Amino acid sequence: MVDFDVIVVGSGMSGGWVAKELCEKGFKVAVIERGREVTAEKDYTDFIDPWDVEHLIRRSEQDKEDYPVQSEVYAFQSFTRQFWVKDKEHPYETADNTDFRWLRGYHEGGRSIMWARQSYRMSQIDFEANKLDGHGGDWPVRYDDIAPWYDYVERFAGISGSQEGLDILPDGVFQPPHDLTCAELDFKAKVETAFPGRKVIPGRVANLTEPTQEQMELGRGRCQARNHCYQGCSFGAYFSSNSATLPAARRTGNMTMISNTAVHRLILDEATGQATGVETVNVETGEGAVITARVVFLNAGTIPSTMILLNSANESNPNGLANSSGQLGRNVMDHHSGARGRATLPGNLDRHFFGRRPNGFYIPRFRNHTEDGDGFVRGFGYQGGAMRGHWSSAGNRVGVGSDLKAQAQSPGPWQISMIAFGEVLPNESNHIRLHPNKTDRWGFPVPVMDVSWGENERAMVRRAIRDTRAMLEAAGGTDIWTDDPETTEPAPPGIGIHEMGTARMGRDPNTSVLNQWNQSWDIPNLFITDGSFMTSGGCQNPSLTYMAFSARAADHAAKLLASGQIG
Repeated sequence: MVDFDVIVVGSGMSGGWVAKELCEKGFKVAVIERGREVTAEKDYTDFIDPWDVEHLIRRSEQDKEDYPVQSEVYAFQSFTRQFWVKDKEHPYETADNTDFRWLRGYHEGGRSIMWARQSYRMSQIDFEANKLDGHGGDWPVRYDDIAPWYDYVERFAGISGSQEGLDILPDGVFQPPHDLTCAELDFKAKVETAFPGRKVIPGRVANLTEPTQEQMELGRGRCQARNHCYQGCSFGAYFSSNSATLPAARRTGNMTMISNTAVHRLILDEATGQATGVETVNVETGEGAVITARVVFLNAGTIPSTMILLNSANESNPNGLANSSGQLGRNVMDHHSGARGRATLPGNLDRHFFGRRPNGFYIPRFRNHTEDGDGFVRGFGYQGGAMRGHWSSAGNRVGVGSDLKAQAQSPGPWQISMIAFGEVLPNESNHIRLHPNKTDRWGFPVPVMDVSWGENERAMVRRAIRDTRAMLEAAGGTDIWTDDPETTEPAPPGIGIHEMGTARMGRDPNTSVLNQWNQSWDIPNLFITDGSFMTSGGCQNPSLTYMAFSARAADHAAKLLASGQIG
């Protein structure tokens, strides 16, 4: 007698979707979450004023000591530290001459309550790229296979955006977009005139602008344009596991949330070749337990899911489970950045903006598409925004009293900033391994990250910086600043917070870990739908793709369970 029909390891972006889909299909699902329960009342700080917070929301010296990696991310403040791990308690190592920044939080909902909510589809061009240019294995699916699932998850999650008709960035099922500011509209007109192959569009973001009936029934409300998203949203206006998928799973009565429980390893029945459950440890008490199920989904995140399978090695599988291909842990990807720019834009001094959008503009990839590359394959897209200088600029001025107050109350000129995010090529030498003798306080082997960027990524950043300056100049910008195209290196791996690729999908079990359904070639009742499965990364933020593949894989697993083919 098994404990559950399905175990889902991890409650974040992908795990929440798997739980929702399988619970709604009538299966008994255990969601095993390494971290603690999260509630809006206890953990969200979107209604706390900065002056009521220690250190006025700034990072303290103690924060920098306890969170040396986590405190570098934009969303880390004194009133959001509860969402990030203490680096001292969760060690990892990097290989010699490499750098990796592992940004994470262990709690219900995972990084779905900390993400930037940018939501873009991958295109047919992305799904064909590996095959056409020879980098990485061929995806076992194409855009038409995934498009209906993109539709499905967009309707439920709620994505605001505009219909643009671009083949490089397919349209979706959108709620109305957040408007571009007048300065952004001017920037758009000038850039698109100067560079006809480039488009400046409203960012596509998982913040509700016209909630559907189903979304409201789950307690989700309209985005209030406060831009406090990384503090947690008490309105449920942005998509997260906590606001959407987990409540949907919970209302079926079929979900059991098991918090503060880390999975050490997968249990394999070698006679049947199927997983029977997982070995766990309570992170508060240290007590071990075995939880059994007919099917296991790994959704702990790319690095933890890989660690679980590597740590599950046995005599028959000395290199870890689901690793007959030797590809487990390899092909680590992220999105690189480092092409930043800003400028002052002319005009519109008789206009201002209202509210604080959680979004800005997006420039889809154009290099190696409508324009040639510059010694590199694939490409990059931009995120940015243009707003008037406001009261916060007074923090950088010298002065006191009425003069400083008057300056703070006077709006400044329109300022624009933008940054490029580029695709990283799959590379087998970029990998995760387990340290042979170092463990953490719970007995987990410490992961070793051996990841570095290649010349393709460096060439892309150099070109992106030059393109940044060219667009700011075309828009009539003054006081232009960009990174130096001659000396700037891409930001270290991990900074994009989009680690992926370590259990890639493929067409051949000899060169991939998963088949076209996110199902292990080696263990038929094991599925992986977090970022591990990605065969290439595109340059788009990947979370929407994780959602679509998770819903699709859960649907497939349900059919296999119902037919008795697995479990």
